[in-house]
Amino acid sequence: MADPDDAMHVTTTEARAGSTPGVTRYVLGISLVLIIAIFAFLILR
Repeated sequence: MADPDDAMHVTTTEARAGSTPGVTRYVLGISLVLIIAIFAFLILR
């Protein structure tokens, strides 16, 4: 059994356990533009 006081060292890739394609920044950007457009439409109508 592992000693609970031992520090565990893993690389960033091992900790993530997968790839990070970077799609989130596009989803957030598109969502932000859509929200601003919807609010502008509601205010200006």
